[in-house]
Amino acid sequence: MTLRTILVYLSSTSTAKNLLQSAAVLARRDNAHLIGLYVKESLVVYPGIAMHIPELDFASFTASQRAHAAELKAIFDAQMNAEDFPSEWRKVGSETGFPSDSVVASARGVDLVVMAQEDGGDGRNLTHDVQERVIKECGRPVLIIPRGYTAENLGEAILLGWSETREATRAAHDMIHVASPQAKVRILRVGPPPSNTLADFAANDLAAALARHGPSVDVMHRDKNDETVPDILGHEAFEMGADIIATGAFGHSRTYDFVIGAATRSLLSDAKLPVLFSK
Repeated sequence: MTLRTILVYLSSTSTAKNLLQSAAVLARRDNAHLIGLYVKESLVVYPGIAMHIPELDFASFTASQRAHAAELKAIFDAQMNAEDFPSEWRKVGSETGFPSDSVVASARGVDLVVMAQEDGGDGRNLTHDVQERVIKECGRPVLIIPRGYTAENLGEAILLGWSETREATRAAHDMIHVASPQAKVRILRVGPPPSNTLADFAANDLAAALARHGPSVDVMHRDKNDETVPDILGHEAFEMGADIIATGAFGHSRTYDFVIGAATRSLLSDAKLPVLFSK
């Protein structure tokens, strides 16, 4: 299966080049239509707060947004002028004051969303919030590219983190669109291995179904042994030479995530390889 439309969300000049170069690997392979999306933020004034914002401040904010968009468009044009696949620059407004609303709206018509990993700063930043909302709400797979990472290959070797959940099932089938026809795919079950791996019917049936699309697929079981799930995924991906980790996202309740923490947020912050998230 192939990708036909890829949306790349461009929010920072420091990550735009790597994002576009990585997304171009997939667009080039499938001759996909690549959209570079810039969301022009709005200066939101909350009616419950009594304050005056001078007209000069509005003008300065608008000018900075215009300059930022021009810088990103220059990076986009430089990359796309060297490519043969179709591309489109898209600049949209953020009427609600939340960039994620505009990203979600644009994402619903595409096959894949490509975004940058958060900047790693302390606390919950704007980039983090946009990532979470897009993954949770757009209904499309989201590929997060790590900081400073430029892909030479994507979709040639994929590690799929698997459990019998809706989110992992979505990840498995979304992954097929990203995988090359001759990809090597490994389905990884984290937890106590069964005494008879042939009796793991769910994973084996999934492997057979994915292999019918063309990739070679195997199944591996790994016990946790006091490691976290993100660490296990990272180690196994490195061992097999994976260029993408695919996994379900935000499968737990908000309370569970807040009290215990979640694998999704750890991968969003710290993954060293591109991660394909499905919700």
